[in-house]
Amino acid sequence: MEVEMTAVLERVDTAQRSGPLWLAAWPVAAVFILSNAATPLYVVWQRELGFSAGTLTVVFACYIVGLLAALLVAGVVSDRIGRKPVLLPAIALAMVACVLFATASSVAMLALARLLTGLAVGATVSAGMAAVTDIGGGERKKLAALAASSAMVLGAGLGPLLAGVLSETLPGPTVTVFGVEMVLLASAFVVVARLDLPRGAGGRGPWIRIPAVAPGGRTAVLLGIAVFAPGITATSFVLSLGPSLLSNLLGATNRVLAGGLAFVMFLGATGIQFAAKRLRVRTILLGGSAATALSMLALVAALSARSIALFAAAAVLAGVGQGLGQFGGLTSISAAVPADRLAEANAAQNVGGYLPAAVLPLSAGFLSDAIGLTAGATIFGAVVLSAAAAGAVFVTRRGGTDSAPGRFS
Repeated sequence: MEVEMTAVLERVDTAQRSGPLWLAAWPVAAVFILSNAATPLYVVWQRELGFSAGTLTVVFACYIVGLLAALLVAGVVSDRIGRKPVLLPAIALAMVACVLFATASSVAMLALARLLTGLAVGATVSAGMAAVTDIGGGERKKLAALAASSAMVLGAGLGPLLAGVLSETLPGPTVTVFGVEMVLLASAFVVVARLDLPRGAGGRGPWIRIPAVAPGGRTAVLLGIAVFAPGITATSFVLSLGPSLLSNLLGATNRVLAGGLAFVMFLGATGIQFAAKRLRVRTILLGGSAATALSMLALVAALSARSIALFAAAAVLAGVGQGLGQFGGLTSISAAVPADRLAEANAAQNVGGYLPAAVLPLSAGFLSDAIGLTAGATIFGAVVLSAAAAGAVFVTRRGGTDSAPGRFS
């Protein structure tokens, strides 16, 4: 009886210590809900404002431009002066973006809203994920990586699902969604304000720079990029051109379907991280490369057969590829990089991932305008498939044998 009571008390203590960690992950989820909330609404804006697939990918790319710009600053600032001075303004910018989305009457307003969203996400992906690690402490680094990474992908999936359902069932399809998101962001602001986070470690050197990584953590960052970059490029394609493919090629115009498909994609990204939490990092990364490669094969097959089911399979596999690449990379980084350089290392991985996620879908959009949506998407699939294969080769050669991941505490 005494042994059983001790075990129960240990579980209660673990749950109590884990509570603040998952609460700290909520602001990450809230900001990432905004990141993809516009996905099922693009067809509405296209119809109302009259712009092409190429213009659509430009609007989408504005998000990644803002994100990359934030990554040049947010990681360094967060490590030097603290997480809160970065996170609170980021959430405020996200709320301004909500207002612009809700009132958008031109492509320029949409582009500005996406740019501000990218700035908010870039700051959050650096400082927010590092804040979760701070709350987790040295004993729960892998659990913190899981909480931060799953919050990111779950939020990214909830955004389009929420937008699809609300826009189909309530009046004001492009207004109601962002009103709800404002409330979620306000709650995230309160959470950040109340978190007990350490102050920054200080430091010297330029405030704006390409994120640098301490020598001991460079291989960890490169391994993450090798798998995360093809994975997030695949999901970015589904988010930007996916609704157009569903509508124009596959005959599916319901916004709930477009939003639901994006949700399932990121649900796959979330679920696979929990399923893989006890695997070795090298195994996680190789699984991510394989999932992304299979996703691109399924995409090409879906276009050839005009199959919604195959396209859904491609989306889910893309989510799995991104989720494993992101989780494997964050886990590897948290183990190899000291706490006072963690946000900058996270930023470095995201720069390496989001840069091709902007360039390749943008290129695919303009290529589709020139040679057709099917041909443009097929070429995109071939390029990302090659990148995923190259990533697997890099992980095999540089990933070593890897050590066991250890227990969660």
